[in-house]
Amino acid sequence: MAGSMRPAGDYRTTYAADRTIFPTRGSHRALLAGLALLCLLPLQIGGLSILSSYGLALCILIGIYGIGALGLNILVGFTGQISLGHAAFFGFGAFASAYLSGKLGIPVALAIPLAGLVTAMVGVVVGLPAARLKGLYLAIATLASQFVLQDFFSRAPWFTGGAAGASADSYKLFGFALSGDRKYFYVVLAHLVIMYVFAANLLRTRDGRAMVAIRDHYLSAEIMGINLTYYRILAFGVSSFYAGIAGALMAHYTGFVSGEAFDLLLSINFLAMVIIGGLGSVMGSLMGAAFIISLPEVMQAIVRFIQGLGIGQGAAFNEGLAYMKEMAIGLAIVLFLVFEPDGLAARWRKIKAYWKLYPFSY
Repeated sequence: MAGSMRPAGDYRTTYAADRTIFPTRGSHRALLAGLALLCLLPLQIGGLSILSSYGLALCILIGIYGIGALGLNILVGFTGQISLGHAAFFGFGAFASAYLSGKLGIPVALAIPLAGLVTAMVGVVVGLPAARLKGLYLAIATLASQFVLQDFFSRAPWFTGGAAGASADSYKLFGFALSGDRKYFYVVLAHLVIMYVFAANLLRTRDGRAMVAIRDHYLSAEIMGINLTYYRILAFGVSSFYAGIAGALMAHYTGFVSGEAFDLLLSINFLAMVIIGGLGSVMGSLMGAAFIISLPEVMQAIVRFIQGLGIGQGAAFNEGLAYMKEMAIGLAIVLFLVFEPDGLAARWRKIKAYWKLYPFSY
């Protein structure tokens, strides 16, 4: 009887156990099962699709924006910095990959990581003055970078195509074209897994712990010998690298890049993904991206349902419904800040803890 009983509580007796990515073998198996299930989504069985093309498109967007949101979370959630210019780095990565593959003839598979590196260099340049700022002044500095890069997009036709935009080549690997939702899904999934594994391991390293120490109390971190300027600049570089990879994936998915798409509203959406998913959570970044991408679709379905019931008629009523769709993201941010400030990831941990300890949840 005693041998079959499991210890209650959290017994982590070593530092390695405390830093492990998978606390239990069950969590490891669940992740592998989830990845296997995702790999089945684009398949067609007997002429029938497991998931429609529209559903696959939403999954691709969730994966792309999930990578970008994770980069912002490394900066905001793990290092305690703030950025209102993340969309500009997202766009720079898109233009850089289109330029490298289209103008320089570099294969798309190689152009995507190179675009991330080039974007990281730009992020480091922006991080140099921003590393000595905090609070409102840092927010204004990053907001300035948003407008500076947006202006660059319109004034550098050799790089961005100017007002006409730039075309991006389709993804090819070993001569095989991986275009279309069903093939490109695997491209995005592969990059998503790599980037999330990299982030999870980064936070277990000395550099990752230093970033978290700066977030929690920068004065104490400085007294302990942590170079605040170095790690703040490093956080900007890593965050921009993720944004560049995500932007490059978006460019080769849509096949066209326009500077108008990377405005301040997109930066706000990235912040919404981080806040709703959970600050300082790797998994929360993907959950927040899924929430923000799915929310307009849910609101659209609600609007169609209301219109189908014939409850309201006229242009004023339809305009009010459209306004509700637009305000949904802002309302979601406010509600999460009030009722669930730790985000979806914290709520998921509470649910798991409840069932793990049930019926002795106290």
